[in-house]
Amino acid sequence: MVSFTKFTLQNGLRVIVHEDHATPMAVVNILYDVGARDEDPQQTGFAHLFEHLMFSGSANIPNYDGPLQQVGGENNAFTSNDITNYYLSLPAVNVETALWLESDRMLDLAFDEKGLEVQRNVVSEEFKQRYLNQPYGDVWLRLRPMAYQVHPYRWATIGKELAHIEDARMEDVRNFFNTYYHPGNAILAIAGDVDTAQVQQLVEKWFGPIPAGTRPVRSLTPEPPQQEARREVVQADVPVHAIYIAFHGPARLDTDYHAADLLTDLLGSGQSARLFRNLVKENELFSQVNAYSTDSIDTSLLVIEGKPLPHVSIQEAEAAIWRVLDDLKAQPVPTTELEKTKNRIESNFEFSQMSNLNKAMNLAYYELLGDAEEYNREVAKYAEVTVQDVQRVAQNIFRHENSNTLIYLAQPKDDR
Repeated sequence: MVSFTKFTLQNGLRVIVHEDHATPMAVVNILYDVGARDEDPQQTGFAHLFEHLMFSGSANIPNYDGPLQQVGGENNAFTSNDITNYYLSLPAVNVETALWLESDRMLDLAFDEKGLEVQRNVVSEEFKQRYLNQPYGDVWLRLRPMAYQVHPYRWATIGKELAHIEDARMEDVRNFFNTYYHPGNAILAIAGDVDTAQVQQLVEKWFGPIPAGTRPVRSLTPEPPQQEARREVVQADVPVHAIYIAFHGPARLDTDYHAADLLTDLLGSGQSARLFRNLVKENELFSQVNAYSTDSIDTSLLVIEGKPLPHVSIQEAEAAIWRVLDDLKAQPVPTTELEKTKNRIESNFEFSQMSNLNKAMNLAYYELLGDAEEYNREVAKYAEVTVQDVQRVAQNIFRHENSNTLIYLAQPKDDR
């Protein structure tokens, strides 16, 4: 159990404090309820661009990293299709420095053409290096729009196309900040060697005066059920052939989420998982194969990806993957296999609680989902999943008409 205290400022900022006196460190994590799904389809990549802009300094503190480094701290951030998350780790005695820095850039981020130009170039270069010029790098630029026809999950966090970043204007950036970066759209979680009462005073001091802002109303078009298989074959400059099959799965708060998550572990977690055991170890058809979920707040994708060995045709490799999936649908998972998977999840969960960063991130995320206390109920929800649940969810998800298949065919060496 992770104990914590919750309170909300008058301006709407939700705050969670977890005391852990086993370490002299503290983590300050601030989650903004904005991700790539909130972007204009003609201005994608903004949530990620803005993550970079947040480190460009504020009107009062032009060098964000300088004061943090002086007190022994470090920071980072990430953007997903659902959220943007910033976190700082520093000695707990200096936690006020972190609150000062985060409140200052929430209140008064610096906007100037030079900073925007620098970050545009950084993100544009990332787009080129990671997504356009790297083998298999464009997989999500292809797979997402294939799987999602109407929901904004159809573009990756980096954006649909490079031009959207290159053409970002100062007016657009200011509007994005004013819409999403304010107390009413944020959750602050603090974990470590802190005193809750003292933290509450500091949070009130630094965040209390910030205007609340208006929390945006999210109205996203739901993705309709997929009715037929979709497929794309790409001949590309990649080392070997590759297969990606994405299936629509449950949303994060659906009752079948935990059964679907167990499915990905049964299929792809470790060398004892079904895909590796069957396709790599026993039948020697793949050099590597994996299964995972995008874990999206709205409908997720369950993805199977693998690279067949040179002597195996794409048709044979694809058929072999489907045999493993069909077996999950046809035969209930042995109880011992399911319990082993549940135990591994519980072990990973307990291990993650050794990190104050993980606890702060998760408390903020579960509060976003509805209640931070749900973080303490996760293991019990996995424990409640039955073999019948796993089989039923497998039958519902692993259907050909629910599949989106992307094939990379390696060009013959003479053509490269």
